Parts: sequence; structure tokens; C-alpha cells
Amino acid sequence: MPKLPRVFTRPFGNHPWLFRKRVERVDPRANAGDLVAVVEGDGHPLGFGLLNPNSEILVRMLTRGSEPPQEDFWQQKLAAAITLRKDFLNLDAVTDAYRVLNAEGDGLSGLMIDRFGDVLSAEAFSLGMYERGVAILEMLGPMLGTKHWVLRPGPATMMQEGFNADPIKSPELPARVTIQEFGTRFRVDTAEGHKTGFFCDQRDNRRMLASLCKGKSVLDLCCYTGGFAVQAKKLGEAAEVTAVDLDEAPLALAKENANLNQVRIKFAQADAFAYMRDMLATGRQFDVVVLDPPKLIRNREELEQGTRKHFDLNRLAMQLVAPGGLLLSCTCAGLLPREEFLRLLHSASRQAGAEIPGSGVDGGHNRRAAREMQILHASGAGADHPIHTYFPEGEYLQAVWMRLA
Repeated sequence: MPKLPRVFTRPFGNHPWLFRKRVERVDPRANAGDLVAVVEGDGHPLGFGLLNPNSEILVRMLTRGSEPPQEDFWQQKLAAAITLRKDFLNLDAVTDAYRVLNAEGDGLSGLMIDRFGDVLSAEAFSLGMYERGVAILEMLGPMLGTKHWVLRPGPATMMQEGFNADPIKSPELPARVTIQEFGTRFRVDTAEGHKTGFFCDQRDNRRMLASLCKGKSVLDLCCYTGGFAVQAKKLGEAAEVTAVDLDEAPLALAKENANLNQVRIKFAQADAFAYMRDMLATGRQFDVVVLDPPKLIRNREELEQGTRKHFDLNRLAMQLVAPGGLLLSCTCAGLLPREEFLRLLHSASRQAGAEIPGSGVDGGHNRRAAREMQILHASGAGADHPIHTYFPEGEYLQAVWMRLA
């Protein structure tokens, strides 16, 4: 291998990201997307990674030490990822839809790959991984026995990585594919679906929720393509299920998924805030409420506003839970720490009770009693979304299970 361009930096520990502010200088021979050697200022080798001078994450590390990645590096990483899912977790016994490669969690920062039956759906968050994405997918396909693939740039690559790119698809990629989890079937839109097309990370949470739904009324807010709603009815034998989403396309697919499993679900295309206020106005409550909004905090500038949205959504959702009922509240905002999310939920419960007559300064009804809340369980993404020891930011999904008196 020719001598690699070098990036000179101050020591930065074992985190997989090397930020621009820690770098002293970059070899002028290095180009965006290149494999580079990362060394301390005195030349001591630290490791090797993929460079992007247009990003605040200047280098995404691949290996540590003085030896560069060998020719079989990618094959070994993919094989290790497959072994975890197929042999250790035995996921093929319960589903054909799971996360095959979880970026930093599997040692390949900047690339996520989900399996949907015969299709591999990849999302690249770095220029270096986007440039290598097709080769990785073509290597991974024969190892898993899949036939098709699609590679998309992440949703914020222009802002964070400084490049625009179009999705790349294998020649005969089907527009739709049908997968199953725990025997329930779902159609996945491989062409236009959000992110990789289906949220495998909620698989175990969907099954757990279903186990608590028998004979009950269920409301699934921000239902996307109906994962929680369909499993509540199909696996959980809920008495009635209502699913709400603002976007027309995923809601249409949610209806298809209900029909595919021959279950009856009431669907509503509506803004979650408006829908909940309408239900409160009519006095409607549900035994089980699922609140799984899209990502509301994408960067630190959105932290305050997104946290307020989470608070308002939960305050309204708690009022829709019948006494003794369950609220499953989720956030996929990795910038919202678990402690802050739990504090937010406690604060929302204090404003979610009935109005106290005459509690205001002028004797008006302007204060609410707190709803007693028991946290039963806190979970996250499935085990096919492993978290790197030195990358705690990878623990993005939080799911809190609460019983409200």
C-alpha cells in the first residue's frame, strides 16, 4: 500500500470521531473521502480513518494502531456484524427485517444498513462511506443471500458533510418489499420511505406493547406505517386501535399493512396536537397510548424548541390515557439526555390532571392536579443496534413505559 496522507492531531482518546478543532494540520496530498493515517504531532501513529475536510468531523476512525486496514478489513467487519445478528441474536428465527450494520456500533462510522427481506437499504452519513457504499453493499449481499440494494445519503449530509448526492439503486430494486416480524407482515417502501424505510429499532418494543393490549383500546400517535398499531391488533388482540399520522404516504402504507394482516384499524390523517385536542374536547380516553414522534431535535439549535414540543405532546397524551392505563412515550432525539427526558415526563404529568376549581388568583380554573405516574420500564433500540463503548451518543432511542392513575 502506498504511504497514506497524514493528519496531525493532539491525542483524542478512543472516540470514533476526530473533530477539526483537535487537528493541528492535514497533509496537502489528502483529498475528501481519502483513507488517512492519524498521528500525533510528533509522528506517533494513532490509527486510520476516512477524511472529510468539509466536515467538523474531520476524520471518522476505522482502526487504531500503526497498521493500516488490510484488504480483508471490510469483509471482516461485515462478517462480524452478520455473526452478531444471525448466530448470537438468532434474528432470522423471528424476522427478516433488522439492522445489519449500525455505524459506530459495528466499527464503521457513517454507515447504517438495514435488511428488508431480499433488499439491503443503506444510509450514509459521511462522504467516505457514501463513496464506498456500493462496494460494501455488493460485498454484503452474497454474505446474507440478498438480491437488491439501495444507498441513500443521510438527510443532513449537505449541512454536516458538505456534499449533495442522489440515491443509488441496484438495477432491479423492487419499489416495495414485504417483510415479517413475529409473524406479522409489513410492506416497506424501498424507494421513498423515511430513512431506510422501516423502523427496525422498535421491533421488541412493538412486541412488548402488544403483550399489554388484549381487549383494550389503543391510540397510536405519529404511527408512520402502522408498526405499533398493527402489532397491537394482530399480536396483541386489542379491542380497538386508532392510528394517527399527518403524512399521507406513510398513512396509506399503514392502511395496506392493516389489510395485509386482515386487522381492522381506524386511521386518521391529522396533526397529533390537533387530534389530541379534539379528543380531549369530546372527553375521549384510551387504555393504551403510544407516542412515537419523528426526530424533533436534529441539532443543538433545536434543543430548546424540540424539548418544548416533547413536553407539550406528552402533556396532552397523558390526558388521553384512561385511569390505570399505559403511556409508551418515545424520543429518537439523541441530544435529549435520558435524565432530561424523564424530568420532562414528570413535569408533564404534573400538568396532565383534572382542573382544580378555584385554584387561580381570581378564582378561575387555571391549574391542574398532577396525574400519579409509575414508570414501569425504560427501553431503547433492539440488540441489533449495538452501542460502541466509546460512542455513548449511539444510544439515541428512548422508550419509557408509564402507568397513569
